[in-house]
Amino acid sequence: MSQKQLKEAFISNLNGTSLLEISAGLSLPPLCLLCRGLLLILYSLHRGKPVSSRKYSLLLDFLVLVSPLLFSCTVLSPIIFFIPVILAAFCAGVFSKIYSRRKREARAPFGQIVEEFRKARLDAGCIPAVTVFRVYVNVLTSISILAVDFPQYPRRYAKAETYGTGVMDLGVGAFIFGNALVCPEVRQQSHTAQPRFSGLARQGFAVWPLVSLGVGRLLSVKSIEYHEHTSEYGVHWNFFFTLALVRLAASLLLAIFPKHKAWLVALAVAVLYQLLLSTTSLKTFILHGSDGRGSRLGFLDANREGLLSLFGYLAIYLGSVQVGLWLLQRRSTVRGWLGALRGLALAVLVLWVLLQLCQACTEPVSRRMANLPFCTWVLAQCLLLLGFFVLTDLTLVFTKLLVKGCSVPCCWEVAQPPDSREKHGMKAVPVGRQGKLSQPCLISAINKNQLLFFLLANVMTGAVNILIDTIHSKAAFTLCILHLYMFLNCLIMYILHARNIVLKFW
Repeated sequence: MSQKQLKEAFISNLNGTSLLEISAGLSLPPLCLLCRGLLLILYSLHRGKPVSSRKYSLLLDFLVLVSPLLFSCTVLSPIIFFIPVILAAFCAGVFSKIYSRRKREARAPFGQIVEEFRKARLDAGCIPAVTVFRVYVNVLTSISILAVDFPQYPRRYAKAETYGTGVMDLGVGAFIFGNALVCPEVRQQSHTAQPRFSGLARQGFAVWPLVSLGVGRLLSVKSIEYHEHTSEYGVHWNFFFTLALVRLAASLLLAIFPKHKAWLVALAVAVLYQLLLSTTSLKTFILHGSDGRGSRLGFLDANREGLLSLFGYLAIYLGSVQVGLWLLQRRSTVRGWLGALRGLALAVLVLWVLLQLCQACTEPVSRRMANLPFCTWVLAQCLLLLGFFVLTDLTLVFTKLLVKGCSVPCCWEVAQPPDSREKHGMKAVPVGRQGKLSQPCLISAINKNQLLFFLLANVMTGAVNILIDTIHSKAAFTLCILHLYMFLNCLIMYILHARNIVLKFW
Protein backbone atom coordinates (compact mmCIF):
# COMPACT_ATOMS: atom_id res chain seq x y z
CA MET A 1 0.00 0.00 0.00
CA SER A 2 1.13 3.56 -0.71
CA GLN A 3 1.62 6.08 2.10
CA LYS A 4 -1.65 7.76 1.09
CA GLN A 5 -3.55 4.45 1.26
CA LEU A 6 -1.97 3.58 4.62
CA LYS A 7 -3.06 6.87 6.16
CA GLU A 8 -6.58 6.56 4.74
CA ALA A 9 -6.89 3.04 6.17
CA PHE A 10 -5.54 4.32 9.50
CA ILE A 11 -8.52 6.68 9.95
CA SER A 12 -11.24 4.51 8.36
CA ASN A 13 -13.65 1.78 9.53
CA LEU A 14 -13.73 2.89 13.19
CA ASN A 15 -16.58 2.63 15.72
CA GLY A 16 -16.04 5.42 18.26
CA THR A 17 -16.05 5.22 22.05
CA SER A 18 -18.54 5.30 24.92
CA LEU A 19 -20.69 8.30 25.85
CA LEU A 20 -19.27 8.15 29.38
CA GLU A 21 -15.66 8.45 28.19
CA ILE A 22 -16.49 11.47 26.03
CA SER A 23 -18.31 13.13 28.94
CA ALA A 24 -15.27 12.51 31.17
CA GLY A 25 -13.06 14.11 28.55
CA LEU A 26 -15.35 17.13 28.31
CA SER A 27 -14.75 17.87 32.00
CA LEU A 28 -11.05 18.50 31.32
CA PRO A 29 -11.25 21.95 29.60
CA PRO A 30 -13.36 23.50 32.42
CA LEU A 31 -11.03 22.00 35.03
CA CYS A 32 -8.00 23.39 33.18
CA LEU A 33 -9.70 26.79 33.06
CA LEU A 34 -10.50 26.60 36.79
CA CYS A 35 -6.93 25.57 37.57
CA ARG A 36 -5.54 28.53 35.59
CA GLY A 37 -7.93 30.96 37.32
CA LEU A 38 -7.13 29.70 40.82
CA LEU A 39 -3.37 29.86 40.15
CA LEU A 40 -3.70 33.47 38.97
CA ILE A 41 -5.70 34.37 42.08
CA LEU A 42 -3.13 32.67 44.31
CA TYR A 43 -0.32 34.54 42.55
CA SER A 44 -2.19 37.82 42.97
CA LEU A 45 -2.75 37.03 46.65
CA HIS A 46 0.98 36.45 47.27
CA ARG A 47 2.42 39.19 45.06
CA GLY A 48 -0.34 41.77 45.37
CA LYS A 49 -0.56 42.17 41.59
CA PRO A 50 -1.59 40.05 38.59
CA VAL A 51 0.81 38.39 36.16
CA SER A 52 1.78 41.23 33.84
CA SER A 53 4.54 39.59 31.78
CA ARG A 54 3.23 38.51 28.39
CA LYS A 55 5.91 35.84 28.12
CA TYR A 56 5.04 34.17 31.44
CA SER A 57 1.33 34.60 30.82
CA LEU A 58 1.56 32.77 27.49
CA LEU A 59 3.66 30.01 29.05
CA LEU A 60 1.22 29.55 31.94
CA ASP A 61 -1.83 29.56 29.66
CA PHE A 62 -0.30 27.05 27.26
CA LEU A 63 0.93 24.68 29.98
CA VAL A 64 -2.36 24.75 31.91
CA LEU A 65 -5.01 25.28 29.22
CA VAL A 66 -3.59 23.33 26.26
CA SER A 67 -0.86 20.89 27.28
CA PRO A 68 -3.06 18.69 29.54
CA LEU A 69 -5.44 18.16 26.63
CA LEU A 70 -2.56 17.02 24.40
CA PHE A 71 -1.50 14.45 26.99
CA SER A 72 -5.05 13.28 27.75
CA CYS A 73 -5.82 12.40 24.12
CA THR A 74 -2.51 10.59 23.55
CA VAL A 75 -0.32 8.87 26.15
CA LEU A 76 -2.66 9.46 29.10
CA SER A 77 -5.82 8.30 27.32
CA PRO A 78 -5.78 4.88 29.11
CA ILE A 79 -6.36 6.72 32.43
CA ILE A 80 -8.77 9.36 31.07
CA PHE A 81 -11.25 8.73 33.92
CA PHE A 82 -8.61 9.52 36.56
CA ILE A 83 -7.33 12.77 35.01
CA PRO A 84 -10.44 14.85 35.97
CA VAL A 85 -10.14 13.52 39.54
CA ILE A 86 -6.47 14.55 39.70
CA LEU A 87 -7.18 18.02 38.29
CA ALA A 88 -10.16 18.51 40.61
CA ALA A 89 -8.04 17.51 43.62
CA PHE A 90 -5.34 19.98 42.57
CA CYS A 91 -7.92 22.77 42.17
CA ALA A 92 -9.35 21.92 45.61
CA GLY A 93 -5.86 22.18 47.10
CA VAL A 94 -5.22 25.60 45.54
CA PHE A 95 -8.65 26.85 46.66
CA SER A 96 -7.96 25.59 50.18
CA LYS A 97 -4.68 27.51 50.24
CA ILE A 98 -6.44 30.69 49.06
CA TYR A 99 -9.18 30.32 51.66
CA SER A 100 -6.76 29.59 54.52
CA ARG A 101 -4.73 32.68 53.59
CA ARG A 102 -7.92 34.81 53.59
CA LYS A 103 -8.92 33.36 56.96
CA ARG A 104 -5.57 34.30 58.53
CA GLU A 105 -6.10 37.88 57.43
CA ALA A 106 -9.40 37.96 59.39
CA ARG A 107 -11.64 39.10 56.58
CA ALA A 108 -15.45 38.77 56.47
CA PRO A 109 -16.95 35.50 57.81
CA PHE A 110 -17.68 32.71 55.33
CA GLY A 111 -21.48 33.08 55.61
CA GLN A 112 -21.22 36.74 54.66
CA ILE A 113 -19.08 35.83 51.65
CA VAL A 114 -21.70 33.31 50.50
CA GLU A 115 -24.48 35.88 50.82
CA GLU A 116 -22.39 38.48 48.99
CA PHE A 117 -21.71 35.89 46.28
CA ARG A 118 -25.42 35.21 45.73
CA LYS A 119 -26.16 38.92 45.44
CA ALA A 120 -23.05 39.83 43.45
CA ARG A 121 -23.67 41.74 40.23
CA LEU A 122 -21.89 40.53 37.10
CA ASP A 123 -20.86 42.27 33.92
CA ALA A 124 -24.00 41.76 31.84
CA GLY A 125 -22.27 42.85 28.63
CA CYS A 126 -20.65 39.46 28.01
CA ILE A 127 -20.96 35.77 28.81
CA PRO A 128 -17.41 34.40 29.23
CA ALA A 129 -18.60 30.78 29.04
CA VAL A 130 -19.72 31.28 25.42
CA THR A 131 -16.35 32.73 24.41
CA VAL A 132 -14.43 30.00 26.20
CA PHE A 133 -16.67 27.30 24.69
CA ARG A 134 -16.01 28.51 21.14
CA VAL A 135 -12.27 28.87 21.74
CA TYR A 136 -11.94 25.42 23.28
CA VAL A 137 -13.87 23.81 20.43
CA ASN A 138 -11.28 25.36 18.11
CA VAL A 139 -8.38 24.20 20.30
CA LEU A 140 -9.69 20.63 20.66
CA THR A 141 -10.41 20.43 16.93
CA SER A 142 -6.92 21.70 16.09
CA ILE A 143 -5.35 19.11 18.37
CA SER A 144 -7.43 16.24 16.99
CA ILE A 145 -7.00 16.91 13.27
CA LEU A 146 -3.25 16.34 13.59
CA ALA A 147 -3.14 13.92 16.53
CA VAL A 148 -5.48 11.49 14.74
CA ASP A 149 -2.69 10.72 12.25
CA PHE A 150 -0.41 9.47 15.05
CA PRO A 151 -0.72 5.99 16.62
CA GLN A 152 -0.79 7.46 20.15
CA TYR A 153 -4.22 8.99 19.44
CA PRO A 154 -6.70 6.21 20.30
CA ARG A 155 -8.61 4.95 17.27
CA ARG A 156 -11.81 5.03 19.32
CA TYR A 157 -11.52 8.86 19.48
CA ALA A 158 -11.44 9.22 15.69
CA LYS A 159 -14.55 9.66 13.54
CA ALA A 160 -16.75 6.60 13.37
CA GLU A 161 -17.31 5.10 9.93
CA THR A 162 -21.10 4.69 10.00
CA TYR A 163 -22.44 4.37 13.54
CA GLY A 164 -20.73 5.34 16.78
CA THR A 165 -19.66 8.27 18.92
CA GLY A 166 -16.07 9.36 18.45
CA VAL A 167 -14.56 12.48 19.97
CA MET A 168 -14.02 13.91 16.49
CA ASP A 169 -17.65 13.21 15.59
CA LEU A 170 -18.67 15.49 18.43
CA GLY A 171 -16.17 18.13 17.31
CA VAL A 172 -17.98 18.63 14.01
CA GLY A 173 -21.34 19.20 15.71
CA ALA A 174 -19.78 21.39 18.42
CA PHE A 175 -18.34 23.66 15.75
CA ILE A 176 -21.84 24.17 14.35
CA PHE A 177 -23.19 24.75 17.87
CA GLY A 178 -20.53 27.35 18.69
CA ASN A 179 -21.16 29.29 15.48
CA ALA A 180 -24.90 29.42 16.11
CA LEU A 181 -24.44 30.80 19.64
CA VAL A 182 -23.10 34.08 18.25
CA CYS A 183 -24.88 34.27 14.89
CA PRO A 184 -26.49 37.62 13.84
CA GLU A 185 -29.97 36.33 14.69
CA VAL A 186 -28.84 35.82 18.30
CA ARG A 187 -26.80 39.01 18.67
CA GLN A 188 -29.46 41.24 17.09
CA GLN A 189 -31.67 42.87 19.72
CA SER A 190 -35.26 41.65 19.43
CA HIS A 191 -36.72 45.11 20.02
CA THR A 192 -34.80 46.68 17.15
CA ALA A 193 -36.81 47.02 13.96
CA GLN A 194 -34.98 45.21 11.16
CA PRO A 195 -35.99 44.27 7.60
CA ARG A 196 -37.31 40.71 7.51
CA PHE A 197 -34.50 39.31 5.35
CA SER A 198 -31.65 41.53 6.56
CA GLY A 199 -30.08 38.61 8.42
CA LEU A 200 -30.05 36.53 5.25
CA ALA A 201 -28.28 39.32 3.36
CA ARG A 202 -25.64 39.63 6.08
CA GLN A 203 -25.05 35.90 6.18
CA GLY A 204 -24.78 35.81 2.39
CA PHE A 205 -21.90 38.26 2.64
CA ALA A 206 -20.36 36.64 5.73
CA VAL A 207 -20.11 33.08 4.34
CA TRP A 208 -18.06 33.87 1.26
CA PRO A 209 -14.76 33.33 3.16
CA LEU A 210 -16.01 29.85 4.12
CA VAL A 211 -16.86 29.05 0.50
CA SER A 212 -13.43 30.35 -0.57
CA LEU A 213 -11.70 28.22 2.06
CA GLY A 214 -13.74 25.21 0.98
CA VAL A 215 -12.68 25.67 -2.64
CA GLY A 216 -9.07 26.25 -1.56
CA ARG A 217 -9.05 23.09 0.52
CA LEU A 218 -10.60 21.06 -2.29
CA LEU A 219 -8.03 22.23 -4.85
CA SER A 220 -5.04 21.77 -2.52
CA VAL A 221 -6.09 18.28 -1.37
CA LYS A 222 -6.66 17.07 -4.93
CA SER A 223 -3.52 18.68 -6.34
CA ILE A 224 -1.11 17.10 -3.84
CA GLU A 225 -3.08 13.83 -3.51
CA TYR A 226 -3.44 14.33 0.23
CA HIS A 227 -5.08 11.47 2.12
CA GLU A 228 -8.79 11.96 2.86
CA HIS A 229 -11.67 9.99 4.35
CA THR A 230 -14.13 9.90 1.42
CA SER A 231 -17.10 8.60 3.41
CA GLU A 232 -16.85 11.61 5.74
CA TYR A 233 -18.29 14.21 3.33
CA GLY A 234 -17.78 12.76 -0.13
CA VAL A 235 -15.35 13.29 -2.99
CA HIS A 236 -15.58 17.08 -3.42
CA TRP A 237 -17.37 18.27 -0.28
CA ASN A 238 -15.81 19.45 2.98
CA PHE A 239 -16.82 21.04 6.28
CA PHE A 240 -16.34 24.62 5.05
CA PHE A 241 -19.09 24.10 2.47
CA THR A 242 -21.33 22.50 5.11
CA LEU A 243 -20.94 25.41 7.53
CA ALA A 244 -21.57 28.01 4.80
CA LEU A 245 -24.77 26.37 3.52
CA VAL A 246 -26.10 25.64 7.01
CA ARG A 247 -25.70 29.29 7.99
CA LEU A 248 -27.50 30.45 4.84
CA ALA A 249 -30.34 27.94 5.22
CA ALA A 250 -30.78 28.80 8.90
CA SER A 251 -30.95 32.53 8.14
CA LEU A 252 -33.63 31.87 5.53
CA LEU A 253 -35.74 29.81 7.94
CA LEU A 254 -35.30 32.33 10.76
CA ALA A 255 -36.44 35.09 8.41
CA ILE A 256 -39.64 33.13 7.76
CA PHE A 257 -40.32 31.74 11.26
CA PRO A 258 -40.05 33.64 14.59
CA LYS A 259 -36.60 33.40 16.19
CA HIS A 260 -38.02 32.40 19.56
CA LYS A 261 -39.55 29.32 17.88
CA ALA A 262 -36.20 28.16 16.47
CA TRP A 263 -36.32 25.00 18.59
CA LEU A 264 -39.61 23.98 16.97
CA VAL A 265 -38.14 24.45 13.49
CA ALA A 266 -35.07 22.45 14.56
CA LEU A 267 -37.26 19.65 15.89
CA ALA A 268 -39.35 19.59 12.71
CA VAL A 269 -36.25 19.42 10.45
CA ALA A 270 -34.59 16.67 12.52
CA VAL A 271 -37.73 14.52 12.86
CA LEU A 272 -38.73 14.81 9.19
CA TYR A 273 -35.21 13.94 8.09
CA GLN A 274 -35.16 10.92 10.40
CA LEU A 275 -38.52 9.77 9.04
CA LEU A 276 -37.09 9.90 5.52
CA LEU A 277 -34.08 7.87 6.65
CA SER A 278 -36.26 5.26 8.36
CA THR A 279 -39.10 4.91 5.85
CA THR A 280 -37.46 5.43 2.45
CA SER A 281 -34.35 4.24 0.63
CA LEU A 282 -32.47 7.43 1.58
CA LYS A 283 -30.35 5.66 4.22
CA THR A 284 -29.32 2.96 1.73
CA PHE A 285 -28.39 5.64 -0.79
CA ILE A 286 -26.19 7.49 1.74
CA LEU A 287 -24.42 4.34 2.91
CA HIS A 288 -24.11 2.40 -0.35
CA GLY A 289 -24.67 4.80 -3.25
CA SER A 290 -27.16 4.69 -6.09
CA ASP A 291 -26.06 1.26 -7.29
CA GLY A 292 -25.82 -0.30 -3.81
CA ARG A 293 -22.06 -0.91 -4.22
CA GLY A 294 -20.67 2.43 -3.04
CA SER A 295 -20.63 4.14 -6.43
CA ARG A 296 -19.49 7.76 -6.77
CA LEU A 297 -21.00 8.60 -10.14
CA GLY A 298 -22.37 12.12 -10.54
CA PHE A 299 -22.13 15.07 -8.14
CA LEU A 300 -24.95 13.98 -5.79
CA ASP A 301 -23.70 10.39 -5.60
CA ALA A 302 -20.09 11.49 -5.11
CA ASN A 303 -20.95 13.87 -2.26
CA ARG A 304 -24.07 12.26 -0.79
CA GLU A 305 -22.82 12.27 2.82
CA GLY A 306 -21.95 15.97 2.79
CA LEU A 307 -25.11 17.08 0.99
CA LEU A 308 -27.69 15.04 2.88
CA SER A 309 -26.13 15.51 6.33
CA LEU A 310 -26.89 19.22 5.87
CA PHE A 311 -30.39 18.57 7.25
CA GLY A 312 -29.02 17.22 10.53
CA TYR A 313 -26.49 20.04 10.92
CA LEU A 314 -29.21 22.57 10.13
CA ALA A 315 -31.29 21.15 13.00
CA ILE A 316 -28.30 21.44 15.36
CA TYR A 317 -27.71 25.04 14.24
CA LEU A 318 -31.33 26.06 14.78
CA GLY A 319 -31.45 24.38 18.19
CA SER A 320 -28.25 26.21 19.13
CA VAL A 321 -29.78 29.53 18.07
CA GLN A 322 -32.52 28.90 20.64
CA VAL A 323 -29.84 28.23 23.28
CA GLY A 324 -28.07 31.48 22.35
CA LEU A 325 -31.27 33.51 22.62
CA TRP A 326 -31.97 31.98 26.04
CA LEU A 327 -28.45 32.69 27.31
CA LEU A 328 -28.70 36.36 26.30
CA GLN A 329 -31.71 36.95 28.52
CA ARG A 330 -30.94 39.63 31.07
CA ARG A 331 -29.16 38.09 34.06
CA SER A 332 -27.05 40.52 36.05
CA THR A 333 -26.56 38.60 39.29
CA VAL A 334 -25.01 35.35 40.41
CA ARG A 335 -28.44 34.23 41.61
CA GLY A 336 -29.77 34.60 38.06
CA TRP A 337 -26.94 32.52 36.62
CA LEU A 338 -27.35 29.83 39.26
CA GLY A 339 -30.92 29.54 37.99
CA ALA A 340 -29.60 29.36 34.40
CA LEU A 341 -27.21 26.61 35.47
CA ARG A 342 -30.13 24.60 36.82
CA GLY A 343 -31.91 25.14 33.49
CA LEU A 344 -28.87 23.83 31.59
CA ALA A 345 -28.68 20.77 33.85
CA LEU A 346 -32.37 20.03 33.26
CA ALA A 347 -31.97 20.42 29.49
CA VAL A 348 -29.00 18.04 29.48
CA LEU A 349 -30.97 15.46 31.48
CA VAL A 350 -33.97 15.70 29.11
CA LEU A 351 -31.72 15.38 26.03
CA TRP A 352 -29.94 12.32 27.46
CA VAL A 353 -33.29 10.62 28.03
CA LEU A 354 -34.38 11.56 24.49
CA LEU A 355 -31.11 10.20 23.13
CA GLN A 356 -31.73 6.81 24.71
CA LEU A 357 -35.29 6.77 23.36
CA CYS A 358 -34.16 7.83 19.87
CA GLN A 359 -31.54 5.10 19.71
CA ALA A 360 -34.00 2.50 20.98
CA CYS A 361 -36.73 3.49 18.50
CA THR A 362 -34.68 4.39 15.41
CA GLU A 363 -30.95 3.68 15.11
CA PRO A 364 -27.60 4.47 16.82
CA VAL A 365 -25.81 7.80 16.50
CA SER A 366 -24.41 8.39 13.02
CA ARG A 367 -22.34 11.44 12.13
CA ARG A 368 -22.17 10.22 8.54
CA MET A 369 -25.94 10.69 8.15
CA ALA A 370 -26.34 13.35 10.89
CA ASN A 371 -29.48 11.51 12.02
CA LEU A 372 -31.82 12.45 14.89
CA PRO A 373 -29.79 10.58 17.57
CA PHE A 374 -26.66 12.42 16.37
CA CYS A 375 -28.39 15.82 16.66
CA THR A 376 -29.69 14.97 20.14
CA TRP A 377 -26.27 13.72 21.27
CA VAL A 378 -24.43 16.81 20.00
CA LEU A 379 -26.85 19.20 21.72
CA ALA A 380 -26.65 17.22 24.99
CA GLN A 381 -22.86 17.15 25.04
CA CYS A 382 -22.51 20.81 24.03
CA LEU A 383 -24.94 21.95 26.73
CA LEU A 384 -23.04 19.82 29.24
CA LEU A 385 -19.74 21.47 28.30
CA LEU A 386 -21.33 24.92 28.33
CA GLY A 387 -22.78 24.21 31.78
CA PHE A 388 -19.33 23.14 33.01
CA PHE A 389 -17.89 26.47 31.84
CA VAL A 390 -20.66 28.47 33.55
CA LEU A 391 -20.02 26.53 36.77
CA THR A 392 -16.28 27.24 36.44
CA ASP A 393 -16.92 30.96 36.01
CA LEU A 394 -19.19 31.08 39.06
CA THR A 395 -16.56 29.24 41.11
CA LEU A 396 -13.95 31.80 40.11
CA VAL A 397 -16.39 34.62 40.94
CA PHE A 398 -16.77 33.19 44.45
CA THR A 399 -12.98 32.87 44.83
CA LYS A 400 -12.45 36.46 43.66
CA LEU A 401 -14.80 37.63 46.39
CA LEU A 402 -12.46 35.98 48.90
CA VAL A 403 -9.51 37.95 47.52
CA LYS A 404 -10.63 41.50 46.79
CA GLY A 405 -8.96 43.27 43.92
CA CYS A 406 -7.74 40.19 42.04
CA SER A 407 -8.55 39.65 38.38
CA VAL A 408 -8.88 36.62 36.10
CA PRO A 409 -9.01 37.21 32.33
CA CYS A 410 -11.96 35.75 30.41
CA CYS A 411 -14.02 35.49 33.57
CA TRP A 412 -16.97 37.54 34.82
CA GLU A 413 -16.11 40.86 36.37
CA VAL A 414 -17.61 41.17 39.84
CA ALA A 415 -19.34 44.29 41.12
CA GLN A 416 -20.21 45.00 44.72
CA PRO A 417 -23.88 44.50 45.72
CA PRO A 418 -25.77 47.68 44.81
CA ASP A 419 -26.96 48.46 48.34
CA SER A 420 -23.43 48.46 49.76
CA ARG A 421 -22.33 51.12 47.29
CA GLU A 422 -25.42 53.25 46.92
CA LYS A 423 -25.35 54.13 50.61
CA HIS A 424 -22.18 56.09 49.93
CA GLY A 425 -23.38 57.57 46.67
CA MET A 426 -21.14 55.34 44.60
CA LYS A 427 -21.81 53.29 41.53
CA ALA A 428 -20.92 49.63 41.40
CA VAL A 429 -17.41 49.25 40.01
CA PRO A 430 -16.10 45.83 38.93
CA VAL A 431 -13.62 44.44 41.42
CA GLY A 432 -10.12 44.17 39.98
CA ARG A 433 -10.68 46.69 37.19
CA GLN A 434 -10.01 49.94 38.97
CA GLY A 435 -7.44 51.56 36.74
CA LYS A 436 -5.85 48.27 35.73
CA LEU A 437 -5.00 47.25 32.22
CA SER A 438 -6.45 44.02 30.91
CA GLN A 439 -4.24 40.98 31.52
CA PRO A 440 -2.67 38.99 28.68
CA CYS A 441 -4.81 35.98 27.86
CA LEU A 442 -4.46 33.15 25.35
CA ILE A 443 -8.23 32.64 25.21
CA SER A 444 -8.79 36.28 24.20
CA ALA A 445 -5.99 35.99 21.64
CA ILE A 446 -7.53 32.95 19.93
CA ASN A 447 -11.02 34.43 20.18
CA LYS A 448 -9.97 37.50 18.19
CA ASN A 449 -8.84 35.41 15.20
CA GLN A 450 -10.71 32.12 15.47
CA LEU A 451 -11.04 31.44 11.76
CA LEU A 452 -7.35 32.21 11.20
CA PHE A 453 -6.45 29.88 14.09
CA PHE A 454 -8.45 27.05 12.52
CA LEU A 455 -7.01 27.76 9.07
CA LEU A 456 -3.43 27.79 10.38
CA ALA A 457 -4.09 24.49 12.16
CA ASN A 458 -5.26 22.93 8.88
CA VAL A 459 -2.23 24.23 6.96
CA MET A 460 0.21 23.06 9.64
CA THR A 461 -1.52 19.66 9.80
CA GLY A 462 -1.04 19.24 6.05
CA ALA A 463 2.61 20.29 6.29
CA VAL A 464 3.36 17.84 9.12
CA ASN A 465 1.70 14.96 7.27
CA ILE A 466 3.68 15.70 4.11
CA LEU A 467 7.01 15.95 5.93
CA ILE A 468 6.62 13.21 8.57
CA ASP A 469 5.66 9.53 8.57
CA THR A 470 3.11 10.05 11.34
CA ILE A 471 1.70 6.52 11.61
CA HIS A 472 5.09 5.05 12.62
CA SER A 473 6.06 7.78 15.11
CA LYS A 474 7.15 7.04 18.69
CA ALA A 475 5.37 8.56 21.70
CA ALA A 476 8.08 11.08 22.67
CA PHE A 477 8.39 12.32 19.09
CA THR A 478 4.61 12.57 18.75
CA LEU A 479 4.30 14.68 21.91
CA CYS A 480 7.09 17.00 20.78
CA ILE A 481 5.50 17.52 17.36
CA LEU A 482 2.02 18.11 18.79
CA HIS A 483 3.29 20.58 21.41
CA LEU A 484 5.39 22.47 18.86
CA TYR A 485 2.47 22.58 16.42
CA MET A 486 0.00 23.92 19.00
CA PHE A 487 2.53 26.33 20.56
CA LEU A 488 3.37 27.91 17.20
CA ASN A 489 -0.31 28.36 16.40
CA CYS A 490 -0.99 29.86 19.84
CA LEU A 491 2.11 32.08 19.65
CA ILE A 492 0.97 33.59 16.34
CA MET A 493 -2.46 34.33 17.83
CA TYR A 494 -0.80 35.82 20.91
CA ILE A 495 1.43 38.14 18.87
CA LEU A 496 -1.52 39.33 16.79
CA HIS A 497 -3.51 39.94 19.98
CA ALA A 498 -0.65 41.89 21.59
CA ARG A 499 -0.54 44.16 18.53
CA ASN A 500 -4.35 44.37 18.42
CA ILE A 501 -4.49 42.89 14.90
CA VAL A 502 -7.69 41.19 13.77
CA LEU A 503 -7.34 39.54 10.36
CA LYS A 504 -10.95 39.85 9.30
CA PHE A 505 -11.94 41.82 6.25
CA TRP A 506 -15.52 40.71 5.56
